[in-house]
Amino acid sequence: MSTPETIVIVGAGQAGQQVAASLRDEGYTGAIRLIGDEASLPYQRPPLSKSFLTGDVSADELTLEESPWFDAAQVEHIAGESVGAIDRRRQRLSLASGRIVPYDRLVLATGSRNRVLPCQTQPMHGVVSLRSVSDAQLLKTYLSEAQRVVVVGAGFLGLEVACIAAARGCDVHVVESVDRVMKRAISAEMSSACTAHHCTAGIRFSFDARVERIVGEGDRVRAVELADGTRLEADVVLVAAGVVPNSELAAACGLSVFNGVIVDALLRTSDPAIFAIGDCAAFPYAFDGGDMLRLESVQNAVDQARHVARALLGDATPYDQTPVFWSDQGSARLQIAGVARRLDSSVVRGDPASGAFSVFRYRHHRLTGVESFNRPADHMAARKLLQRRISPSREQAADPTFNLKLLLTLEKAV
Repeated sequence: MSTPETIVIVGAGQAGQQVAASLRDEGYTGAIRLIGDEASLPYQRPPLSKSFLTGDVSADELTLEESPWFDAAQVEHIAGESVGAIDRRRQRLSLASGRIVPYDRLVLATGSRNRVLPCQTQPMHGVVSLRSVSDAQLLKTYLSEAQRVVVVGAGFLGLEVACIAAARGCDVHVVESVDRVMKRAISAEMSSACTAHHCTAGIRFSFDARVERIVGEGDRVRAVELADGTRLEADVVLVAAGVVPNSELAAACGLSVFNGVIVDALLRTSDPAIFAIGDCAAFPYAFDGGDMLRLESVQNAVDQARHVARALLGDATPYDQTPVFWSDQGSARLQIAGVARRLDSSVVRGDPASGAFSVFRYRHHRLTGVESFNRPADHMAARKLLQRRISPSREQAADPTFNLKLLLTLEKAV
């Protein structure tokens, strides 16, 4: 494959910014154009529900690279622009402003967007989703004046915000449509421990619950009504009911799409001149025999960005990285390595009642993932074990005195 003269990246989040930086790190000297629909410089999103919301990090500290970097790296940042269409035959983009941007290779890093509740028919003061820095600034303002907070969705983001609100002294109620917290991401054992942790902090939960209506008085929220008739008084309502991949642009130009933009092991779409990465991409998961997977993780976005930069320059190595996730759950840190499936079995390492334990997930005798609650050493060992396809026995995983690093050492000695 000849080196492309012009590479265009659609999406100026962490994934898109990393592609541009990695291309230059790899020695690429052609033109790079980075297109983003926000007017700001590319910034980090994970701190929005953590340190930015607590005030420990300012908006300026979220920025990934300042303007001088773009000048020095000769990366054209086209900010505040959206792409209206992709013309694959002519290999060019039509922007909403009317500008035409040609490409030799195109990277879609369009991310995802928040789900909206069916009952959200009009804006209301006090009701917010959290996706952008402006959303976070608005939520911070709302929380500074709030006494009663309702969080719709018991996923990572919803629980992180719930913890911050509870620490501020707010009365916090979390509404979840399924029977436990973070069900899509973690085991029943870890879910139970996280729920107990949050209940100790005073957070209340409604499970298997559906929001029927958000009640306002004038333009200000007053309550959330559930389908069973329960009324939860609220000054602030955070809607954190999951996300949808931004794959419409890809679908409109005829690329294969199913729960995201479908890519191969090199992160190429069904058009070999177009790649997709991050939240918007469904890729063959090497650790599951190539089953398709879409991940909402900054680590996955950054790893895929680095990989696609090499692929754009001719490297044909398949993408093969262990997914890693983390979340601040109040005073506790939850870390996950790998991706377990719903029917994978669990082995608990340590005592959940102690506030520090891990859950090792298995499919038959193969380790598929490890969830660690305040056990960073387990997490670091798990990342290496999974990457090297080493599975401790269930007995070894269950024994908190067994040194997992020994398995790595033994492999090196073989």
